[in-house]
Amino acid sequence: MNVKLDLHIHSARSADGCMSMDEIARRCIAQGLHGAAVCDHDTVVDALPKAENFLFIPGIEISTEYGHLLGLFVTVPIVSRDLGGAVEEIHAAGGIAVLAHPFARNTDETRLTPIAHLLDGVEVFNSRAERKNSRANAQAESFARAHALRRFAGSDAHLPAEIGRAVLTVDVEELSLDAVKAALLAGKAEISGKRSPARYTAKSQLIKHKRQGASLLVYAKWALFALKCHLQDLFCKGE
Repeated sequence: MNVKLDLHIHSARSADGCMSMDEIARRCIAQGLHGAAVCDHDTVVDALPKAENFLFIPGIEISTEYGHLLGLFVTVPIVSRDLGGAVEEIHAAGGIAVLAHPFARNTDETRLTPIAHLLDGVEVFNSRAERKNSRANAQAESFARAHALRRFAGSDAHLPAEIGRAVLTVDVEELSLDAVKAALLAGKAEISGKRSPARYTAKSQLIKHKRQGASLLVYAKWALFALKCHLQDLFCKGE
């Protein structure tokens, strides 16, 4: 059976997220998805709810010196913030190590060559990745193919409207963690997606500032950022 997955979603456990697990499941199902990976910032999900005909994949998004790293199928904390150490911990936990949106902020592909052999895959489509670099996903695709790495995709959704904007489709025998993991490691996936409007990033940043009790100066800087995002959407339609 073909299953459609969004492999990068944030819940309210991320400082800039707002969704409960139940809301994520409802939105995913409404978008025709069969499963999703919840990858909160430097935090693993301690309990995954069960939903009929829907699969939650446990995960984490780790901040490293090479950028963000996804640990899929991970249910234990990942302590290291060094990429090599984090990959070792992910593998020790039975997980898959995927470099997330590697060119969203930095277009230098050579910086990642030394660590390519450590990875299980690369997120070649991220719906938020092209806000600063319009070729971010194309560069990730090129990098993955050049280093024979598996291709992954995720919306990086922080808001309900972003869910399902990146879809990875794989063929599995059953809708289970073991079956989906095996299919992802087999590397045979179809990927589709569309860019998320920049204003969604601005909105999730506002959520973070409110939670952290940001200063008036921070809010003023955010207002300028939000204006820039809205202007960007006028010239680069994401809907």
